Amino acid sequence: MTPAELLNLARVVVWEWMNEHGRWRPYSAAVCHHIENVLKGDARGSVVLGQVDGQLSPYIIDLQSMHQFRQDTGTMRPVQRNFYEPSSAPGKGVVWEWENDNGSWTPYDMEICVTIQNAYEKQHPWLDLTSLGFCYLIDFNSMSQTNRQSQRKRRLRRRMDLAYPLIMGSIPKSQSWPVGASSGQPCSCQQCILVNSTRAASNAILASQRRKLYGGTAGNPGAAGTLTVVRQSNTFAGTSLWSPTSASSGTNNNNISVGGGQAKVEQVQLPLSTANFPCSPVMPSLSSAHGHHALTINGQNNLNRPGTQRISMGTARGAIPPGVPALPVKNLTGSGPVHPALAGMTGILMCAAGLPVCLTRAPKPILHPPPINKSDMKPVPGINGMRRKTKKKHLRRGKNPEDVVRRYTEKIKVVPDEDCTICMERLVMSSGYEGVLQHKGIKPELVGKLGKCGHMYHLLCLVAMYNNGNKDGSLQCPTCKTIYGEKTGTQPPGKMEYHVIPHCLPGYPDSKTIRIVYDIPAGIQTNEHPNPGKKFSARGFPRHCYLPDNEKGRKVLKLLIMAWDRRLIFTIGTSSTTGESDTVVWNEIHHKTEFGSNLTGHGYPDPNYLDNVLTELSAQGVGEDNLKD
Repeated sequence: MTPAELLNLARVVVWEWMNEHGRWRPYSAAVCHHIENVLKGDARGSVVLGQVDGQLSPYIIDLQSMHQFRQDTGTMRPVQRNFYEPSSAPGKGVVWEWENDNGSWTPYDMEICVTIQNAYEKQHPWLDLTSLGFCYLIDFNSMSQTNRQSQRKRRLRRRMDLAYPLIMGSIPKSQSWPVGASSGQPCSCQQCILVNSTRAASNAILASQRRKLYGGTAGNPGAAGTLTVVRQSNTFAGTSLWSPTSASSGTNNNNISVGGGQAKVEQVQLPLSTANFPCSPVMPSLSSAHGHHALTINGQNNLNRPGTQRISMGTARGAIPPGVPALPVKNLTGSGPVHPALAGMTGILMCAAGLPVCLTRAPKPILHPPPINKSDMKPVPGINGMRRKTKKKHLRRGKNPEDVVRRYTEKIKVVPDEDCTICMERLVMSSGYEGVLQHKGIKPELVGKLGKCGHMYHLLCLVAMYNNGNKDGSLQCPTCKTIYGEKTGTQPPGKMEYHVIPHCLPGYPDSKTIRIVYDIPAGIQTNEHPNPGKKFSARGFPRHCYLPDNEKGRKVLKLLIMAWDRRLIFTIGTSSTTGESDTVVWNEIHHKTEFGSNLTGHGYPDPNYLDNVLTELSAQGVGEDNLKD
């Protein structure tokens, strides 16, 4: 086999993790090399990321379930093994980054990095990222990124790093394994369901549109019409998820828009042959002389971005052709008989099949109730006070790691010949942290069994895991996530207010509403945070959240107050929405922030929400058994 043929079989491996908005974020090249090395030895084992990157010390990847587990918070996220050409950016070790508000650098998603590098190598002066779902313009001359809506500029840079691992053989485009209930189910809130459903459908619509635009040449060229492809710049910061598409002049003008946002139109004329469209009863109208049709396709990833989880196929009022089915707005808000995810899927698949469909224009989400007098805000029945506050130093004194580990473990006389899932060494051997970590009284070969769940580990490995967490006197089993002791988080100082307001939520007509107001100011990170001594931002505060004022709603509030006292509601990290690092973000406990509608998926009605949030609180160690009668 020639070197060229070998190169054709080679692929670059990039491991990625999924954030809560369905975007895949790449690990660094060094981490990917480490994962590949572990994968060669045991394809169903675990990968300790802290062994190669100190900032990732709390994280473990379970190769069997393809999930990343964070030891100090219990957070689980899907991971995947993706593949790129050897000549692409990851194969050359090229990393493209943009400068965030704190002056640090954030890498682009890998697919965007590859696109930028391709344009850079072809010496293009600029690159429009609209087709990938971002309203940004890259200028290679000034090495800047410009937001096409706000005109704000940020610096970007290209740096060289370690090349990603190269493997040989016939490889699929991506590799990931679904998991069952035992290893974690995806979130069941309406927003996450919608993200997952549109991600599955996005491949179908893009493949279909590519076939329509480029796939067929058998039609009669003389009978071809004209198709106008409109690229659209999207605004993701606004509150409205929908925008009306502009109507062209004519009697049968149809504007099809996949993805929300405000449109800036730049038109490219392409030949349109009816042979490219499989649905003959519908498509002849496209080449009709009565109308000029505009088709807007925003990239696949646009469907996974917050604010673009609907598809909008609007037409001029009164210009909907006879026989075109309409999906009313009420079905997309969750108040009708059709589930929002089903309505979105229906629209996407009908459009992908070449069938016309009209989704009526949606109203703006109702985020807040009508104005309320202070005298109308009443205490929540059964709960003392209306405010909780965390101090600047709301930390417990550090506890001796050895004492904590010994408190929750039992000594093992006969050690089984199986793996320690923390260091991946056999339990009959010494801990993988031997020589790296030393503790008086704990020898590397000692093995202990956790009292409740019975899982066994090297005691030195449990000490290392404890040192990577908050050191609050609690442990969490990395296998079954059982919590020992009282788990606390790293939430920065702030205040939490709660009271009853005289309005009802959709789905709860007989109950008033509990309003929760969180307020956290910006500040300086401490030793428990990712970058001690560095400033952190706090966007979007105060944040208003809502619960029904009934028995279960009050139970949820009591547990949320407990979670706040334990500093588990928020943490400091990287925003999955904006990509900003060193900012206050939610910490895996879903809240309802939309008062009178459910356009974002974080509103009402949602009959399963209260049960879901009770489960999420229990996973953080805040269960109903903690409540005092």
